[in-house]
Amino acid sequence: MTFLRRALAVLLLVVLPGLSGLAAQTDPPDFERWGRVSARAAEAIDAGRASQVAMETLRGQLVDWRSTFANAQSAYSVNIQTLKAQLDRLGPVPEGGDTEAVAAERARLETALAQAREPILQAELAETEADELIAGVDKVLQERRTAELLQRGPTPLNPANWTSGWDALAQSMVHVIGEVRTAWAYEWTNKEFQRNLPRILFLFLLGALLVVRGRNWTDRAQASLYQEGMSSGRWLGGFLISLGHVILPLVGVFLVTEALYVTDLAGIRGGILLQALPVAAFMSLMPVWIGRRLFPIREGEQGVLVLSEQHRREGRYDCLLIGVVLGVETMIRDVSRYDNWSETASAVVYFPLILVSGLLMLRFARILRAHVDTVRADAKADGAISAQVISLLAKALRAVAIVGMVLVAVGYARGAAALVFPAIYTVFLGGLIGILHRGLIRFLSLLSGDQERVESSLWSVLLAFLLLIAAVPLVLLFWGAGPQYISELIQKIGAGLRVGDVTISPREVLIFIAVFGVGYGLTRLLQSTLRNSVLPRTKLDAGGQNAVVAGVGYVGLTVAAIIAIQNTGIDLGSIALVASALSVGIGFGLQTVVSNFVSGIILLIERPIAEGDWIEVNGQMGYVRDISVRSTRIETFDRTDVIIPNSDLVAGTVTNYTRGNTVGRVIVPVGVAYGTDPRLVEKILLDVANAHPMVLASPAPYVVFQGFGASSLDFEIRAILRDVNWVLSVRSDMNYDIAQRFMEAGIEIPFPQQDIWLRNPEKLNTSHPVQVEPVSVPQNAAMPPDLSDVDAPDGDGGDR
Repeated sequence: MTFLRRALAVLLLVVLPGLSGLAAQTDPPDFERWGRVSARAAEAIDAGRASQVAMETLRGQLVDWRSTFANAQSAYSVNIQTLKAQLDRLGPVPEGGDTEAVAAERARLETALAQAREPILQAELAETEADELIAGVDKVLQERRTAELLQRGPTPLNPANWTSGWDALAQSMVHVIGEVRTAWAYEWTNKEFQRNLPRILFLFLLGALLVVRGRNWTDRAQASLYQEGMSSGRWLGGFLISLGHVILPLVGVFLVTEALYVTDLAGIRGGILLQALPVAAFMSLMPVWIGRRLFPIREGEQGVLVLSEQHRREGRYDCLLIGVVLGVETMIRDVSRYDNWSETASAVVYFPLILVSGLLMLRFARILRAHVDTVRADAKADGAISAQVISLLAKALRAVAIVGMVLVAVGYARGAAALVFPAIYTVFLGGLIGILHRGLIRFLSLLSGDQERVESSLWSVLLAFLLLIAAVPLVLLFWGAGPQYISELIQKIGAGLRVGDVTISPREVLIFIAVFGVGYGLTRLLQSTLRNSVLPRTKLDAGGQNAVVAGVGYVGLTVAAIIAIQNTGIDLGSIALVASALSVGIGFGLQTVVSNFVSGIILLIERPIAEGDWIEVNGQMGYVRDISVRSTRIETFDRTDVIIPNSDLVAGTVTNYTRGNTVGRVIVPVGVAYGTDPRLVEKILLDVANAHPMVLASPAPYVVFQGFGASSLDFEIRAILRDVNWVLSVRSDMNYDIAQRFMEAGIEIPFPQQDIWLRNPEKLNTSHPVQVEPVSVPQNAAMPPDLSDVDAPDGDGGDR
């Protein structure tokens, strides 16, 4: 069976059981007949003498019986659920006992429930028996396959064996030619050939034209779209046109095959060859197309791999040779099975194929290694495929190639073929996944208009993951897994994992994602509508509007999650039990997180602070930029972000300088020398305060004579500003004006000084006089600490 047939078998085995399951199960299983089937299967497993085909047929029958028992359980469970619901409706038996009618009904329902459980139990036991028998058949088949692969045959290196291999190949060709001659000898065949000759020539010439010229036509169409830095639309157009390298020659092969069929000259072996020809053509063309996409011809075209022109040329050449090897191997495999070649002949014929494949794999591994070296050396190539994965793939290819060539040389031809060719298929499947991933990214870029954003988004990772998941059945087919095994694996995955009374399956996961996604989208739409259309028309301030929008978001997401969980069939009561069981651990382990969350809710409801407020908490001062459920972000005046836990804002002391309004006071301290007229200083300071446009006239600014300092008379201007956010600029402007006015009035701003008085100067030793030098101290050192010493924002929103 070829790979394409096996893939079609997997598809049918997956789809047909689902379609058959749509019909209701009305008739109970024939357990008597099942007993005979199970007995025959157990005997075949114990004896182990049945043929491979018989064992595979037996396994298929067992799988069908298992499906029958599973469907029966589903059908019977509906009746059981109905009876349980009726009993639950009656409720528990009261202390005084049921009435006669209720007791009779309860007894009837309990009897019916016990009778309904019997066929389900019988079906469950039969399904378990079928599972065990299937496992036994799988074990027998696996042991046979292992023994076949590990069986050593004649070595192809022995020249004495060469003739048998070439004789078998030549004899098969002779048989094909003999069948053609025999068919040509019939008069009826000659007449049919002559009658269909125009059709034969048309199909043959058209097919040959597509095979020979199809690639050139595709290259010309691609060249018309290609340009440097082409858009996603052009790239996708070129990608679709490039499929002509496979489609046009493949259509040509089909036409040629049909022309040969019409001649009616092909015998049995010729029919086998004609049947295998399209498959062999596909196996030859796909590696060539993948090679052209992985190793593009044009210098400016970016491929999946980052390589030089020489390495790209080598890669295309290797892919061409691998395609030829795979096509020849496909044809030889079908012919050798029909003619039942000897083990020696198969080893000799397969030896050059495996040897060439191994050498090509080594060259391919070297090219992959060149890609890894380029990526690691070039920092700009960080967007390429992970170098680590490619490096592991190159090492695996090298190991498989060496082991495969050694195995076929020493006589393990079947084991070598089962190792080398699946490895080649897997590598090219990986290349195909990379090409499809790039094509899907380009398609999303065409829809969104931003390729860089799509490539760096989560969608790129999700697409790669989905493609890898979809490729798993193909990889299993490559490595010898049967279609039935793969279909069963897919059905088990679809059935999901059962945890207690909850079943987690891909279907439930998709339902949850879909329902939650719809709820998430509706919540965001409602938030956007409130933020842009509804709330701006209300009397709520900006902080209140943000609180309403955030609250709607939390409520909407919670409701969406609850609805999504309910639609997946998960009982919220069981989740509540689990949550209650974990509440103690959450209370101890996540108490800080819970405290911050509750504090965030309190902040959003009470709104002691709002976005844009100027606050001070824990020694940190700045503007509130964002309030979330766990923390609040403030931007300090040096443009750094500080994350404050919400519990500190609720339980601690917070100074809000702009809560309610932006009116605030500025204090400007100043000192003058002793001997200065205090009233003159007061007049000058009041003039300076009243002259500033940011100072309010009511209440009017005033000057406070603070007292007699160590080196100066200390005064303060105290004024109310219309916008306290400008306090730093106002203080600076006033200091400039004060310095100018004091200079014009001849008022001295002193520095700290100290007088020294000697009690008995006559007792000092005048031969060594003491020299005392004045010490200058900065003026602001004499100022008392005050809020004015803390940096405050200027009119542009901070000291920037």
